[in-house]
Amino acid sequence: MSARTRTPSNAPAAAVGDGVRLRWWALVLPVIAFSALLVLMTGAGQAHAAGDPSPGVFLGWIQLALTGS
Repeated sequence: MSARTRTPSNAPAAAVGDGVRLRWWALVLPVIAFSALLVLMTGAGQAHAAGDPSPGVFLGWIQLALTGS
C-alpha cells in the first residue's frame, strides 16, 4: 500500500498558465522558416535542375522520415 503525500499548506498554489507566455516571434519565425524551406524544396522558382522534385515526392520524404520505414 502506498502512502499519500501531502503538500505543505504554506506553499503557494501554481495557477494554470501562470508565467508561461510565448512571444509572437516564437510562433511566427518557425512558420516563416518552414514555409521558406517548403517553397525552396517544391521548386517555386521554376529552375529546372537535374531532377524535378514534385510536391508528392517531397511529401513522401516527410512520410518516410516520420514513419522510419
